[in-house]
Amino acid sequence: MTGPAEVRARVEQLLAGPRPLPIVQAGDPVLRAPATPYDGELDDALLAELLRTMRETMLAAPGVGLAAPQVGLGLALAVVEDTWPADDEYATARERTPVPFRVLVNPHYEPVGDERVGFYEGCLSVEGWQAVTPRWRRVRLTGQDETGAALDEELVGWPARIVQHETDHLRGTLYVDRAHMRSLVGPTNAQRWADVTAERAARTLGFPLP
Repeated sequence: MTGPAEVRARVEQLLAGPRPLPIVQAGDPVLRAPATPYDGELDDALLAELLRTMRETMLAAPGVGLAAPQVGLGLALAVVEDTWPADDEYATARERTPVPFRVLVNPHYEPVGDERVGFYEGCLSVEGWQAVTPRWRRVRLTGQDETGAALDEELVGWPARIVQHETDHLRGTLYVDRAHMRSLVGPTNAQRWADVTAERAARTLGFPLP
């Protein structure tokens, strides 16, 4: 993507298409190119419509995050939201707390401490497949929100995982680049290893956990 006019034209073209937006699948070059930093190329109304449509697409999938490259738009924008129900044991083991809807603009993360955790993770752009992916347990998130306000906060557990996953998309990185590929499971086997932790899968399939 180049100048503001080209960015606006691409967004208008995208929004003129079907809803929810089609989600780009692995193998498309847009998922492997670093996203262009967002610098106010869209007016408030067009940005709001884009973000609203991205949220609708994410929830319809269903998912807990969606980066702009996943809908074919190489801009450093992402939306996240995780308010889906989860049982107490699952939420405790994965440090899963609700993530209200929010927008990440030009996000960046860095680890806080050296602790990593590994859980099964999937992606709307690698449809149906999951793999155990080590992630930093705690990260510092910086960037902006959709109003331009600065973000600078620490996240831990599942919210930190979501932010890492979506920010990686904006770097041209997919979760499979970080995953233990021996843990990879297809759609027909996903429920077979749907334990609270990945310990049983690690023992059986033969891969290390952090």
